[in-house]
Amino acid sequence: MTAIERCLELARFSETPGCITRTFLSPPMRDVHHNLREWMEPLGMRVWIDDAGNLHGLYPGKTGRRLIIGSHVDSVPNAGAYDGVLGVTLAISLIEALKGELLPYSVEIVAFSEEEGVRFGVPFIGSRALTGALDEVLLNTKDKQGITVSEAIRAFGLDPTEIPLAAIDVAVTIGYLEFHIEQGPVLESLHLPLGLVTAINGQSRHELTFQGQPNHAGTTPMHLRRDALVAAADWIVEVERTGQTEPGLVATVGRIAVTPGAGNVIPGAAYLSLDVRHSDDAIRVNCTVKIIEAARRIGQRRSIDVSTTELLNQPAVPCDAVLTEVLEASLQKVGHPVHKMGSGAGHDAMIMAERVPIAMLFVRSPGGISHHPDETVLPGDVQAAIDVGCQFLLGLEQRGVSGLH
Repeated sequence: MTAIERCLELARFSETPGCITRTFLSPPMRDVHHNLREWMEPLGMRVWIDDAGNLHGLYPGKTGRRLIIGSHVDSVPNAGAYDGVLGVTLAISLIEALKGELLPYSVEIVAFSEEEGVRFGVPFIGSRALTGALDEVLLNTKDKQGITVSEAIRAFGLDPTEIPLAAIDVAVTIGYLEFHIEQGPVLESLHLPLGLVTAINGQSRHELTFQGQPNHAGTTPMHLRRDALVAAADWIVEVERTGQTEPGLVATVGRIAVTPGAGNVIPGAAYLSLDVRHSDDAIRVNCTVKIIEAARRIGQRRSIDVSTTELLNQPAVPCDAVLTEVLEASLQKVGHPVHKMGSGAGHDAMIMAERVPIAMLFVRSPGGISHHPDETVLPGDVQAAIDVGCQFLLGLEQRGVSGLH
């Protein structure tokens, strides 16, 4: 069975008939675990589930050192079949390609129980457990039904008090490798199957309020209006202009709400979100400051009060230089162009980077589509990723594992 066929097999396991929805430790996750176990154990892998619901498969090596390869097997509602899951099935294909040959180090595949943050509003529950960052506050977080993370873990037959045992042993861990679909259109636009990730972009999130004066739409002359929505619209264009001016920057206003929201009333207030991302934190922060200053200038010109609230200031997470160098050499060895790129989306790798070196390889997303049933991959691209992955395993051996940590 190929990596793609396995993704489609796991896509059958869903909370919602007719589409893919699989949240943290929901009943379909048992079926996912069962199938993964059925695929791993015949390869000589020892398989277990930790108490955060992550499934592990360990392919033994000649020493106690180990390389972790992983991704997540939960999904957003009405998802595609490949986001996260492909990284796990592709890792199984790498072990198959070894044909029983032992490496100087072990390979541990991890299928993370949660990355998307759908059920509890907090992402990366699975990888947080491996880095020792799954704390009591998170364990007491409730879903919409009032069930806490701890209760969900117990309902799945696991013990939240044993989660600390899931933490990785940094002393023997070489690093973490993640394969993931790009979830964007860049590789397709360049006609490339694979992308070498150099960093997971930093992210700034803000909420802005444009406060004007609501009034009658028919009786208030245009020159006497304090229209919050018009000021907000003016600013949105400035956000787009900034994003287009700075290479590598993406800037988005993804949500807007207006009050009072009546067709015959001038908008008195507009509430907007701002999302700014870049692989260079200095550039990201500087552009965010410029964008917010632009909002204040527009507000002053239009007699609109502007206030801002910072929601997130997530630094960029660089990939490890040595592991990335080995991955780059692997691309070249098998004859694929090297396109270096930042990841605009967050991944488990950014959590794992808190404890171990990381590397990431993107697989082209046809149409740039992800988090949607039309999400797909090309068989040739997946095979290219397997070829590069096999060369990466050999490259670590040739380089000398002991020198990588």
